[in-house]
Formats: sequence, C-alpha cells, structure tokens
Amino acid sequence: MEPAWVKKLDGDLRKRVQRADMPAGSDLMKATLTHEPFADPDWLYERKLDGERILAIKDRDRVRLLTRNDKDAGDTYPELIDALGQQQTERFAVDGEVVAFEGSLTSFSRLQQRMQVNDAEQARASRIAVFFYLFDILNLDGFAVTALPLRQRKQLLREALQFEDPLRLLPHRNRDGKALLREACEKGWEGLIAKDANARYQHTRSRKWLKFKCTRGQEMVIGGFTDPKGSREGFGALLLGYYEGERLRYAGKVGTGFDDRMLQDLRERMNALRREESPFADEVPEEGIHFIDPELVGEVGFTEWTRDGRLRHPRFLGLRRDKKPQDVVREDT
Repeated sequence: MEPAWVKKLDGDLRKRVQRADMPAGSDLMKATLTHEPFADPDWLYERKLDGERILAIKDRDRVRLLTRNDKDAGDTYPELIDALGQQQTERFAVDGEVVAFEGSLTSFSRLQQRMQVNDAEQARASRIAVFFYLFDILNLDGFAVTALPLRQRKQLLREALQFEDPLRLLPHRNRDGKALLREACEKGWEGLIAKDANARYQHTRSRKWLKFKCTRGQEMVIGGFTDPKGSREGFGALLLGYYEGERLRYAGKVGTGFDDRMLQDLRERMNALRREESPFADEVPEEGIHFIDPELVGEVGFTEWTRDGRLRHPRFLGLRRDKKPQDVVREDT
C-alpha cells in the first residue's frame, strides 16, 4: 500500500518514485568546486559546513550511520543513533553533516576529538557536543526519492522527521547567492553550497551542486613524514600529495596544527604503514624522510598553490576517515 505522501504527488512526480531497498552504502552526491558565484531563482543556497558527511539509515528498529567510505560511525555518535531511532517515521535514508562548534563556527579540529572515539560509552561521556545537519533524503518508507527534484525532496525531509537537537534541518535560501556568499565569508563560514533546485540526486560528483570556499583548504593524502627536531616528539612534518590519475603527486609538507597527543597518535599509525619506496610520482626534496603506504587522508588549510604545485603556508586540521585516498584530487586549479 502506498503511503499518503506518494498519493499526494502529481502524475509526473509520482512516476519518479519507486519501491526500493534502503541504500547498502554511502554513495553520496558531491559538489564541484567553482569560483564564479551567481544568483539564480532555479538554484538554492546552503551554508557549507566543516564536518563529517554522514548517510543515516533507519530501517525500523535498526539505525546506521555511514561515512563517505562506508565506515560505521554509530559508536562515535551514539546520541545521533538515539535521536534517529526515536523518530516516528520507521524507514528513511537521509544525507547530512555532523559538526561540532567553536563559538558560532563549525570546527573540524574540534570535531576531530569525537571522530577518533570508537566506543559508544566514551563518546557519550565526551564534552564535545555534536549536531547532525540534514539537507537531503534518499529513501522514505521504502520508496527511492532520488529521482524527485531537490525542492520536493527537501519538503519530504521536513515532513518526515522531527528536528530537535542534536538533529537540525539545514536552512537554505532561494535567491541572492552572491550576497549570501559575501555574508558567509564575513561571518567566517567555510563557504557556500549552491544546488540546482530541479535536479535529481546523483550518486557522484556533479555540477548540479557547486561549492564556493571562503578559505582555501582540501583533503590531502599522507605519504610520509620527516624526523622531529629539537624537543618535538612524533614527527616533524607530514608529506602530502593528491592523485592525478593513478599517480600520487607531491604537494609539499605540513608541520603546524598538531598538539602533542596528535603527534604521538599519528606517529603510531604511520609506523604501522612504513615502506621503503616513495609512494609519490615526484621527487621529495626533503631531509630525514620516511615513507608510508598512502592510506591516511588529512584535511589541510592553506593560502594558495605555488607555481610549482606546492601548498603555501599549510596547516593541518585533522584526519579524515570519510574520504578514500584515491578520491583525493587537486580541487583548486
């Protein structure tokens, strides 16, 4: 029997909704970086959050949280499992971002302290409060809704769930994209996401979603490290790279943004990945270097790319577990 919301859809939209199992993995839609802000009544605009992308799936009594590379995040965010499990709607799959705040701004560095916890009891005792901002829905009541226009999906999302902390509905604007980007940058936001309001949900990177950044930064693959100097422990700097096809291109090193605990934890992880040969396609002009298998991904902020393809003034923000190393490419061209 069809639920009431399906029966309310007009003929064309109703044909786009099909019965389907809940998603088996988190093959999520991703935005394309651009530098040309615009205002268009057929697009809507959302705040770009600095957190961890999560697909949440509730299938009656079972709730799952999946990162972008299909890792289970339920023990990291047990309060989100509770909040989603208490929803009256029994079956849904929703897309959103988990964030932690530093004042009024989302902080990936602060969230990092929760992302490294994989024990539900420890996570509940953490002083790092997290919030789950939802912005899209993929399945509702056993029906795939990805073929519906974005505006219709957002309406279904609003009606399907009750939004009380730690669950929040990500607000959007329907116009004034240029003005909103200026406002976002003045407030210190990470940036803005523009979305084609009439587009379906695509399980890939798409130009139907565009991202504008107020500050430069992106994921980087960690391919090695340098020896620590002076009284510093752990390591001196991380060797960074990005993929160009199947080649890992060297993008420079980062030696700032670490506290003592992170230096020790990262060194332990990297020790388990040590290798003799360089994973980079380019020469690494550094001293005291050690290479590792390129399995770790970090978030790095920087001021610009140099002419020879290196990061200028990079700073390490934290490890990412929701990104496959092979998916890390140079975004800012």
